[in-house]
Amino acid sequence: MWLNRDLVSIGDLSKEEILEVLAKANSLLEYGKSGHPDLPLKGKIIATLFYEPSTRTRLSFESAAKRMGAEVLGFGSLESTSVAKGETLLDTVRIIDGYSDAIVLRHPSEGAARLASEYSEVPVINAGDGAGQHPTQTLLDIFTIWKEVGKVDDTTIGFVGDLKYGRTVHSLSKALSLFNVNLHFISPEQLKLPKHIRKEIEKKVTVKEHKDLEEVIPKLDVLYVTRIQKERFPDPEEYKKVAGTYVLRASTVSRGKRSMVIMHPLPRVDEIPFEIDNLPQARYFRQAAYGVPVRMALLDLILRGE
Repeated sequence: MWLNRDLVSIGDLSKEEILEVLAKANSLLEYGKSGHPDLPLKGKIIATLFYEPSTRTRLSFESAAKRMGAEVLGFGSLESTSVAKGETLLDTVRIIDGYSDAIVLRHPSEGAARLASEYSEVPVINAGDGAGQHPTQTLLDIFTIWKEVGKVDDTTIGFVGDLKYGRTVHSLSKALSLFNVNLHFISPEQLKLPKHIRKEIEKKVTVKEHKDLEEVIPKLDVLYVTRIQKERFPDPEEYKKVAGTYVLRASTVSRGKRSMVIMHPLPRVDEIPFEIDNLPQARYFRQAAYGVPVRMALLDLILRGE
């Protein structure tokens, strides 16, 4: 079921498979800092092909691989590779799958990971493709909710910020629709959740849209904050119109439940000021740390089938 499997979209996984990843990640939690003593992936090589900048995703994948005993190879920068000479993604993938046991790919073009998986002989794991999918971020986000709230079913979750271009929101909302949840989407009109995604998820769960965070925050068990992504806007003037629309203040957080969990896929710009970091609701740094055991679990499942 898992052995040598591609992970391109969160839609490739059932609820049962998501729960399997959560359980395995939980069992590896203690090794997220110390490393697995048995080094179950010793002898395996993971290739990290990142065509876009990344800190958390790339380094947590590399940390996960090494803590399981695998070696890692990847680009230092695109300028130092044959990509700078005009080599296509498909040719690069065909070459790298001869050097590795799995490929972790981040690319600015939506659908790139799916295309790469069709040409690669080794498993391809999507580490983010443009404004499309980011399935491993979704899994660590669900793991965070499960650990920090204590459950995923029967929760009320609010997404605020860039819901149009935010691939983390797209993937996570689709995955959460497999659970018994209520979803609230808070954004300016220009950055609303794409209609095709809303139509897909509202067939399964309750979905409501808002412009005012203040009105909905008292209901939330989880507030998922996203930055407004300047790099995704085709028109810089459109970005300027919405930049800084939602800045989370302590006064706003105080209107919510004390048990509410604040999440953010990071990096942040100005949407979460430093003053929020010390509030008990702030869990985004712990969320980032959970990326290591979750990706350890995925690599082990895909490379060993267990």
